Amino acid sequence: MSEFRIHHDVNELLSLLRVHGGDGAEVYIDLLQKNRTPYVTTTVSAHSAKDFLKKYDELKSKNTRNLDPLVYLLSKLTEDRETLQYLQQNAKERAELAASAAASSTASFGTPATASKISMQELEELRKQLGSVATGPTWQQSLELTRKLLRDKQNKKNSGQRLPVFPAWVYERPTLLGDFLTGSGASADVAVPIGTLPLASQEAAVVEDLLYVLVGVDGRYITAQPLTGRQSRTFLVDPNLDLSIRELVSRILPVAASYSTVTRFIEEKSSFEYGQVNHALAAAMRTLLKEYLILVTQLEQLQRQGLLSLQKLWFYIQPAMRTVDILASLATSVDKGECVGGATLSLLHDRSFSYTGDSQAQELCLYLTTAASVPYFEILEKWIYRGIIDDPYSEFMVEEHELRKEKIQEDYNDKYWEQRYTVVQRHIPSFLQKMAGKVLSTGKYLNVVRECGHDVTCPAAKEVIYTLKERAYVEQIEKAFGYASKVLLGFLMEEKELVAHLRSIKRYFLMGQGDFFVHFMDLTEEELKKPVDDITPTRLEALLELALRMSTANTDPFKDDLKIDLMPHDLITQLLRVLAIETKQEKAMVHADPTELTLSGLEAFSFDYVVKWPLSLIINRKALTRYQMLFRHVFYCKHVERQLCSVWISSKAAKQRSLHSAKWFAGAFTLRQRMLNFVQNIQYYMMFEVMEPTWHVLEKNLRAASNIDDVLGHHTSFLDSCLKDCMLTNPELLRVFSKLMSVCVMFTNCMQRFTQSMKLDSELGRLTLEHGTMQGPPTEAERAEERARKELARKCLAEHVDAPQLASSFEATINKFDKNFSAHLLDLLARLSVYSTSDCEHGMASVISRLDFNGFYTEQLERLSAERSQKVAPTVPGPRGPPAPVPRVAVPAQ
Repeated sequence: MSEFRIHHDVNELLSLLRVHGGDGAEVYIDLLQKNRTPYVTTTVSAHSAKDFLKKYDELKSKNTRNLDPLVYLLSKLTEDRETLQYLQQNAKERAELAASAAASSTASFGTPATASKISMQELEELRKQLGSVATGPTWQQSLELTRKLLRDKQNKKNSGQRLPVFPAWVYERPTLLGDFLTGSGASADVAVPIGTLPLASQEAAVVEDLLYVLVGVDGRYITAQPLTGRQSRTFLVDPNLDLSIRELVSRILPVAASYSTVTRFIEEKSSFEYGQVNHALAAAMRTLLKEYLILVTQLEQLQRQGLLSLQKLWFYIQPAMRTVDILASLATSVDKGECVGGATLSLLHDRSFSYTGDSQAQELCLYLTTAASVPYFEILEKWIYRGIIDDPYSEFMVEEHELRKEKIQEDYNDKYWEQRYTVVQRHIPSFLQKMAGKVLSTGKYLNVVRECGHDVTCPAAKEVIYTLKERAYVEQIEKAFGYASKVLLGFLMEEKELVAHLRSIKRYFLMGQGDFFVHFMDLTEEELKKPVDDITPTRLEALLELALRMSTANTDPFKDDLKIDLMPHDLITQLLRVLAIETKQEKAMVHADPTELTLSGLEAFSFDYVVKWPLSLIINRKALTRYQMLFRHVFYCKHVERQLCSVWISSKAAKQRSLHSAKWFAGAFTLRQRMLNFVQNIQYYMMFEVMEPTWHVLEKNLRAASNIDDVLGHHTSFLDSCLKDCMLTNPELLRVFSKLMSVCVMFTNCMQRFTQSMKLDSELGRLTLEHGTMQGPPTEAERAEERARKELARKCLAEHVDAPQLASSFEATINKFDKNFSAHLLDLLARLSVYSTSDCEHGMASVISRLDFNGFYTEQLERLSAERSQKVAPTVPGPRGPPAPVPRVAVPAQ
């Protein structure tokens, strides 16, 4: 079984079981691929399995695909108790739903209540209703109902396109059919009782009857029985017929029954509603039946000349018996399996292979398959050579869905590329099963180019003709696939400049344009500090335009596609919402109340990018959302770094203070340097050890890509790798990281307030010094006035800068910041150590080595681990060994 087939079957099984969320289909697909067996042989025990065997034989007669592997799977399921319990629970829930639905619809039937007695009149009326239901709808009425349902379905699909239909009188005149007219009344001929005739006369009369019966007309002594379904035709032979003659008649009558089956099939499938493939098959069968009818006509001429006996009839009918029997068998299988389009071709192809060794039967099946495949191959040729689907009767393996390509730029979970055209498994001919994936991709590639206004036709286009040699199809489809891949890839890479657009996105979203960001953040710093509700987007757009024009980004031809986007959620909430898509938590996340904390512009700010068709196939909303998450992560780190650097600049004033005063700032300076070291190393890791190398790998892969699916895969892999290595796929790591960033921001705010207070004190001291120098030593009154002025200035400052910390409380505040920062950093390093070892995230080991290169934090982790072990020790009974050492994480010196 191919990987494509495994994907399809697993997804279909999950949808039937109504399993949503969880680990997803990929986990089960991997398990199946690792544990599948190449050959499966199935034996079914007949012990207490009559119903099972009956169903098995019925499915086998319908030519059901993969029946034996399915039975093998069922046998394995019966051995797994947990799976059986789940399936039983699932069946119970579905049965309860069906029962409730049936109970709600019971009221629509006019049956009397069980509590009340039925009168004789009501009972007679009920009998009449039941009798009319049992015998009312004839076979022709049921066929008409089926045709009506098919017409409605096809008209709904082809709205605006009128499909051809046969006029009603074709079905209202039963004499136009080639089958028996049962129930048309007794024959006008008065038949002489055959038992009174001599043996020779009986034989002559029976031969005449058989010639009529063989072409679908009742005889005088042999009549056809009415049909109540799709079963084979049976006949009633006069019981007074001589036993020896009756025995030979019973051998010939199966030919008439097969003829009746084939005739009914031809008349039914000739209707347009059953599709072009079945219509072509019926036409081919009609052609073969002409030879049979010619033979019967020749036998009638012999019978008129008195040269045809019953034995000669049996002899002459032998060659046609095999042909009609095969046709009847095929017609029955198509009817039972309700085959349409590719399913019909699969049945014919498999039957052709099954007749290997019987050249006549195989030649007959090959003729029918070739004729029936012509309309299917016409649809296939249009699809793989031009990218057009012309399938009004839903017979082709590729199905088109009504999806708008504009939604790719709006909906994160939009699956235009995967769902606009999908493969319908039951319509894949078995001889094209291996190539179904390439058939789908070939048409999709050409269709994209066609929707951009380019008329494309494969230069290697050649008529597809049915053959038992599958290699012929493989070569033609491979050529068409190669051409389609080349055309679309060249169209996107050269005309639409896909790589240039991706470089432009990297330049802004991954901060590859350094001077632009410095200029942009300088311009928007004050605006972005406001709450997000107070920010004017048009002002930000104007500042963005200014920054673009005044930096080297001005040379970017796609700079006008860059836009401002103020997100309604913080980064963690956005990550959780993305992770919840297609899971049970999605509805709760979508309808969850927004966070109570008001976001600042810096926390909500992000870029957006305008992408037009067909580049939106690659750079869709899902990809842009990932770019935005990476940008918000790095952008906020850059903001924190700028804040810490501004603290470093403003703190230079402390160096001008006396040693006694400056010693209070030593702890703050050290903490600021640790924070700056942390933020810069994290930025360096993300920019130069994750994004840049991964981007170079992406560019290399794009140059080597041979089709658009490879491009999609490489681009998605690039974004997934960046998100994972930047800790954006792990909510736990991101929460700890966000806490560290929050501590850094609060520390910078505190330092900014204290620095302003310190500047004010310095300014007041300078004014005092100047006053004493110009007018001599200040008097006591002047000193008192100066002290009052200083106190007033401090009160004024407290009102505007949130009460600056006094020296004594400042030291305690810095110690608290130091404690919180160290605790969160140790937590982050411990988690990174676990993920880098247990989850094989080796890229994160680089972060650890940068942040703890001298083992400073490792020692603290070991000490904390030992303290926890000592606290837990009294609750652990019995002897215990020394605490397990914490794995050394490598981090920066103080």
